[in-house]
Amino acid sequence: MTPIKTLAGTLALAAATLFAALPAQASDLPDLAGRTVVVVTENAYPPLQFIDPKTNEQIGWEYDAMAELAKRLNFTVEYKNISWDAMIQAVSDGQFDIGMTGITIKDDRKEKVDFSDSYMVSESFMLVRGDETRFSDAKTFAAFADGLIGAQAGTTPFYTAVYSVLDGNEQNPRIKLFETFGASVEALKNGDVDTVLTDGTAGKGYVEASNGGLKMVGEALGTEEFGFIFPKGSDLVAPINAGIAALKADGTIEALNKKWFLDYKMGE
Repeated sequence: MTPIKTLAGTLALAAATLFAALPAQASDLPDLAGRTVVVVTENAYPPLQFIDPKTNEQIGWEYDAMAELAKRLNFTVEYKNISWDAMIQAVSDGQFDIGMTGITIKDDRKEKVDFSDSYMVSESFMLVRGDETRFSDAKTFAAFADGLIGAQAGTTPFYTAVYSVLDGNEQNPRIKLFETFGASVEALKNGDVDTVLTDGTAGKGYVEASNGGLKMVGEALGTEEFGFIFPKGSDLVAPINAGIAALKADGTIEALNKKWFLDYKMGE
């Protein structure tokens, strides 16, 4: 699945057929009997999950998907928030049942947590200011000696910056670290860094909300798959995977893609 590039017409058709497919799918899914499931997120990764600037509510693609899973699998969601740098360890320690924040499925992370099946595939791009002309892709950025990249330590964009854009040195002073993805984007807007690496999903949301202030440049720097995370051995993995499969099969995933990546405009 390549959600960002899916044709709008296909998405609309999927949305139109969604409700007709729900009863048959739901009847085949596991029943968690109203169980409370504690889901932790960062709320710093629009349009997947973030705080609505108009209502101060937690919203986004992942919230909608989790709500749909809860309805079909019959569980109650309790949301908690934590910073990205603490999330994987906290879930691994069993402090939370599920972690969601656009988490890339990676083998080294599987040593600490279990992953769901992929619910989204995205490609990494360079997010820059709308008037940027000094570089246009990873190669020209690497040659631009004064250029700075904003990133969160330990994230896929951080490692992509190190190994696919720069010189493989994780201590390279051209990488400026921030506590959240949103903070790195603010630094970009303010001119404190010159690019932020983002998957196409979040990048599209920021570009569309920027009124020309931001754009994405260059070719895709890699493909990543997103999944929810669980403590090792969690009995929730199989039911959630069954739910994800149902959301894919009946068009819900595509309908959410249309809502959040084609129709939604942050701040309006």
